[in-house]
Amino acid sequence: MSTSVRVRTVHRCAGVVAAAIAATLVLATPASAHVEVGSEGARALAENVTLNFDAATESDAAGITKLEVFLPKGITPVDVTYGKGPAGWKLAPTDKGFTVSGPPVAVGEDVTYSVVVRQLPDAKSLVFKTLQTYDDGRVDRWIELEESSGGGHGHSAPVLELQEAAPGAEPVAPTPSASPTTAPPSPSAPPTTEPADVKPTASDRATIAAEEEDGSSPALPIGITVAVLALAGGGLWWFLKSRRTGTA
Repeated sequence: MSTSVRVRTVHRCAGVVAAAIAATLVLATPASAHVEVGSEGARALAENVTLNFDAATESDAAGITKLEVFLPKGITPVDVTYGKGPAGWKLAPTDKGFTVSGPPVAVGEDVTYSVVVRQLPDAKSLVFKTLQTYDDGRVDRWIELEESSGGGHGHSAPVLELQEAAPGAEPVAPTPSASPTTAPPSPSAPPTTEPADVKPTASDRATIAAEEEDGSSPALPIGITVAVLALAGGGLWWFLKSRRTGTA
């Protein structure tokens, strides 16, 4: 084989290898960023199970500040408690799941946290759709299912595979939700104005008239006293007048 042929063969092989490496990097890029969930030996109907989440960053300019998780059927927000996570991060329940959030982590740093679930449902797998928010407002949506995302590429939702339930395992009673407390009735406020004058009713007037007829009215004794004094005065005057007439 001539030298020129060998050189062309080497160049051709080098080009094929470079293309293969480039293709490998391109195919690996979408899968390099992800949100995953895992739990060692997770089984259906298992109780007090710790789930570990790993959220990889896709931004080289901002840090992750919040992860919002949508719980699968069979797990309610009140059944989830916080395990551990980045410094200053806390868990808060939502209508359909929970959020873990706090100060932004360093740029390029992934977020790892854990939660404890009261009981896993009786299922073969659980999907935990997740929204990943950065401090610059960017949101990565890890919500796609493998069937719709073309074999697992793209922003696939984290999935937890479950083993069969242990023999004799049964669903526990639902966690009672906190009932709203009823505030005691407040005492009636004192009146701010004086009560209006109350006019006597017909019944009141009848009662007053009856008391007057029974002699309970104060005007009746006064009238009797005046009449007695008048009669006594008249008798005295007649007596004196009669004496004067007899003397004459």
